[in-house]
Amino acid sequence: MSANVPTDICFSFTGLMQRGGRTGPHADGWGVVFYEGKGYRLFRDAAPSAESDLARLLRDLPIKSCTVISHIRKATRGKITLENTHPFVREMWGRSWCFAHNGHLKRVKRWPLDLYRPVGTTDSEHAFCWLLNALRRRFSKPPRAATFWRYVHQLALELSALGTFNFLLSDGRHLGAFCSTHLTWLTRQAPFGEAELVDEDLRVDFSLHTQPTDVVTVVATRPLTRNEVWTTMAAGSMVVFAEGRPWLQFGGS
Repeated sequence: MSANVPTDICFSFTGLMQRGGRTGPHADGWGVVFYEGKGYRLFRDAAPSAESDLARLLRDLPIKSCTVISHIRKATRGKITLENTHPFVREMWGRSWCFAHNGHLKRVKRWPLDLYRPVGTTDSEHAFCWLLNALRRRFSKPPRAATFWRYVHQLALELSALGTFNFLLSDGRHLGAFCSTHLTWLTRQAPFGEAELVDEDLRVDFSLHTQPTDVVTVVATRPLTRNEVWTTMAAGSMVVFAEGRPWLQFGGS
């Protein structure tokens, strides 16, 4: 999620968590990062999100943030352990970078690493470390945001040649979403209406809970609601969101 005002994810997470073992097969752990300024709150659990007491707590706890990344895992590489659970976080240039990946990358562990190294054994964390290492080699100091994200897109295309590489990346200021196979997004803004979840019998009228100036974008592998129009991203494309709106777009048709 990317928003222009601190917003909770209770509604969206209520649907997403059901895909972790109830309405979907991603039952091998889950995690959420909530950014607050330069800090963040990270919650992870190796249990299925549909059965997790911690997930139920976050479903009912309205933690507000302008940038949130959540992930439910289906293990393809690496055991079902806490260290292999997304999102992964590393420091770069004095910012905390958060990464979550859907898919698998063949032979990515053959790609050499230097400064950044994985703690767990997933192809996802290895790819994240490789990505950060490449960025540090390319830029000796933080570049302009547009230059930075353009190079992230180039690196993402290299990695996606190894398999499926849908991912989210953020430092709390921008949210980058790269589509390898499946990724969709939806922006809610005035006039707000009613939304109904796909995975749970729940609907909410956002006009009762928002201000006219609020802007919120939700990104998901598959649409979370059944009565709203979601934008499907093209393979190889990246959208960077800032304060709830699409800010930069690379690739795709």
